[in-house]
Amino acid sequence: MEEKEKLKFKLFKHIVYNIMIFISIFIVFGLFLFFMIKNNIYASVDKELYESRQKILETEEKVNFLMNPLFLNGQDSFIIFEDTINENSTYSITKRLVNPNVAVIVRDMDGNIVSQNLGRLEDYADYISFNEKNLDKIYGTSIENKYYYRGINFLVLGSNEEYNKYVQLLINVDSERNLVNGYFQIIVSAIILVCFLSIIASYLVSERTLKPLSDNLEKQLEFVQNVSHELRTPLTIIQAKQELLLQEPNAKIIDKSEEISLTLNETKRLSKLVKDLLILSRADKNAISLQKENINIDEFIKEIVTPYVEIAEMQEKEIIFNLDYNRDIDIDTNKIYQLMIILLDNAIKYTETNDKIEIKTYLKDNKCVIEVKDTGIGISDEGLTRVFERFYREDKARSRETGGTGLGLSIASLIVSEHGGTIKATHNKPKGTVFIIKLPK
Repeated sequence: MEEKEKLKFKLFKHIVYNIMIFISIFIVFGLFLFFMIKNNIYASVDKELYESRQKILETEEKVNFLMNPLFLNGQDSFIIFEDTINENSTYSITKRLVNPNVAVIVRDMDGNIVSQNLGRLEDYADYISFNEKNLDKIYGTSIENKYYYRGINFLVLGSNEEYNKYVQLLINVDSERNLVNGYFQIIVSAIILVCFLSIIASYLVSERTLKPLSDNLEKQLEFVQNVSHELRTPLTIIQAKQELLLQEPNAKIIDKSEEISLTLNETKRLSKLVKDLLILSRADKNAISLQKENINIDEFIKEIVTPYVEIAEMQEKEIIFNLDYNRDIDIDTNKIYQLMIILLDNAIKYTETNDKIEIKTYLKDNKCVIEVKDTGIGISDEGLTRVFERFYREDKARSRETGGTGLGLSIASLIVSEHGGTIKATHNKPKGTVFIIKLPK
């Protein structure tokens, strides 16, 4: 239970960690997108302000200001006059410098407005902010927090210091600001939606990521329980029989042969269990290495199975050879020997009198196929899907009677996998089981 609680806590941490990553990514992306959109929307406004400033400065360099020459005409267009004759002559209009959308405000060196006509801004003259230190830079401002403008301030030099003026250019950006605010609301809504989806996605991703760990933990707990049970049963029997022997120290061996035999059988069973566990443990650590050699598989299998023919006959069972591969193959003979012994041992254990066991080899799909087929008690549909799991036994009581530990077929599967092959179990109709092994040539 403690391990499960740790795993749940780990799952929770993993979910929180993923949520933070997802949300951070989308917030950064959202802000980046927002500022890109904002800059793009204001880009044309800022360009117009810079161009108007440049036109005024370029014109100012060409004309001789004899008196205050900067003001707005009735059409709100900025005009500069040029002295074409002498100081007492009239001034003629030479150029309209800026876009009518640009409001031009002329201020003296104290910051006071000296323009004769402010047009639409005339009623708001007292609310227009101005900072003489903020020159030649685009800035944002508002009038009574209702009307929003982008502006730029710069200094225009007159013919003498008395005629130096500040020029303030303003463009109304209410529509642009509404557009930016609309985009901002969309992006905020999208981020909120993404955050919600990221919570769901984080949970699903974390659960999917940690599921193998959870499954492995379940298998480990089951494995430990099975090992404990498998060890406890023979140890209990051995202990009980040894205690009985101690109660009669003067008894003859022949009188206690049954107890001694049972103790030896359980000891052998323990030894086999430990050996199998060591094999699986080495496999889990990828510590198994194959020593392959090229050998005729038919002859090798016949050599392995032949001693079992007599054992089967003693139990009134029949082993049939149908070896038709007749080629050499690269295998670890010790491992394949162990594989065949496991399958033969199972076949003999789970067949009855007059049942048959067939050993078959053939070439299919450019692979060496080995079949061990019996007409025994067979395996259930569920058993076929779990038969290669560690400690799984179709009939636990019968397995213990025959000395099985539930590890043999797990080891068989491991051996085949190490050879780069596959193994599966199917029904043998009308009854029995077929184990099919496919090994690469």
